[in-house]
Amino acid sequence: MIINPAKITKVIPASIAEEIGFEAGDAIVAINGTKPRDLIDYQFLCADEILELEVLDTRGKTHHIEIEKDYDDDLGLEFETALFDGLIQCNNHCPFCFIDQQPPGKRSSLYFKDDDYRLSFLYGSYLTLTNLPEKEWQRIEQMRLSPLYVSVHATEPEIRIRLLKNQRAGQILEQIKWFQARRLQIHAQVVVCPGINDGEHLEKTLRDLTSFHTGDIPAVASIAVVPVGLTRFRPQEDELIPVTREKAKEVINQVKLLCQEFKQKFDSSVAWLADEWFLIAGEELPSEAEYEEYPQIANGVGSIRLFIKQFTHAAQELLPAKIATPKKLTWVVGNAVETAFQPLVEQLNKVEGLEVNIRALYSDYWGQNISVTGLLTGHDLLFHLKGQDLGAGILLPQVMLKHGELIFLDDMSVADVSKQLNTVILPVADVEDLMNTCCQ
Repeated sequence: MIINPAKITKVIPASIAEEIGFEAGDAIVAINGTKPRDLIDYQFLCADEILELEVLDTRGKTHHIEIEKDYDDDLGLEFETALFDGLIQCNNHCPFCFIDQQPPGKRSSLYFKDDDYRLSFLYGSYLTLTNLPEKEWQRIEQMRLSPLYVSVHATEPEIRIRLLKNQRAGQILEQIKWFQARRLQIHAQVVVCPGINDGEHLEKTLRDLTSFHTGDIPAVASIAVVPVGLTRFRPQEDELIPVTREKAKEVINQVKLLCQEFKQKFDSSVAWLADEWFLIAGEELPSEAEYEEYPQIANGVGSIRLFIKQFTHAAQELLPAKIATPKKLTWVVGNAVETAFQPLVEQLNKVEGLEVNIRALYSDYWGQNISVTGLLTGHDLLFHLKGQDLGAGILLPQVMLKHGELIFLDDMSVADVSKQLNTVILPVADVEDLMNTCCQ
C-alpha cells in the first residue's frame, strides 16, 4: 500500500492553515508521525490539540511545523482527493453498472469502478462489501465508520451472486449481522432488475432487511428501492430488460403494501421508492410527510418533493414583485420532472418582467425516453435546443456537471455548448441560486 502525501488544493480564508502560511500545492506527509491514508485519518489525527506536521512544499522542500490549537478545531485545508493511498476498486461485474453503460473514449475518471467504504462513509456513495480484507473490517469497527451505504439488491445468495457476478456476494446477510453485533448502521439500496430480483425476491429482500431494523441503533436504518437504469451503450448480452410503465405500477403497489405493514410494526416505512418509479408509472408522487426525514434523499427518494418544498419556502423571501430589467430565460431539466415543476415555473413567471420557459428534455445521448436531470449531457442540450430562441441564457442545474468543474457527463464543456447554442449558460446550484439568478 503506497500512501502519497495529501496534496492541498485550497486553504480556507481566515483559517489556522492560512495564518500559518499554507499554500495550494503544499502536501501533508505525516501528522504526529503517522502518514494519513485518507481524509478519515486526517480528520482523526487533526482532532488533537498539539500537532506536529511534516509538510512538503511546492518546491519539494520538507518542513516540520508544530501547531497548538483547541481540540477538534479544523485547520482549514481542502485536498486533491479524499484517498491518499488510492481507490479500492470494484471486483464485481454487475450487468446494470453505469460505468459499463458508457461509450469509450471519455475522461478516465468516468471509468473508475470504486467500491470504497471510505467514500461511502464520507460522501454516501454505495458499496457492495465484497472486496474488503479483514484489516479493513477491523478499521470500520475501530473507527466506528457508520453509517455506510450498501448496495444489497437481493438477500438470497444465489440471486445476489447472479446480479454481482461474484461468489462473495452471497455473504450479505452475515455481513449485516456483523454490523448489528457492533451497533453500526447501513443504509441499503435495492436496484430492481425485472425478471431477476423483483416479485417474490423483492419481497424477501425487503423483509430480510427490515428484520434488522430493530433496537435503538437499527443495523439497517433505511432502504431505497430503485429501478434499473439502462442506456443504449450497455452490453447486449446483459440479460436485463427495462422497467416498463406496467412494471413500475406493479412495484409501487407491492412496496406500498409492504411499507404499510412496516409502518405499523416499526413506526417507520423503513423502505422507500425512488421518485423514478412514479415518473415511469405516470403516478402522483407521495406526499412530503411520507418521506419522514428523507434518509435516502441522495438516492432520488423524495428529491422532487424536497425541491418543491424548498422552492415554495424560498419564493416567499426571494421572489420580488417585479424586476427592473425585463428578462427571458430557459430552464433546462430532465423530462422526468416536467409535470412536477410546472407550478414552480408559473410562480417564477408571476414576477413582473421575468419570463422563464422550462425545457424538459429526454436524453438522446443515453437513449432514454424518460430522463432525470442529472443525466442530461452537452450533446442533449445541442440535440434539443440548437437554433432556438433561448432568451438571455440557460438556467442549468449544476447536478448535470462534474463536481467542481464546468464539464458535462459526455465530456463536453459548458463553454463549448454555450458557444454552439449562442447563448449564456448559467449554472445554478440550488433553489436560492436559481431565484437569485432569475431576479438579479
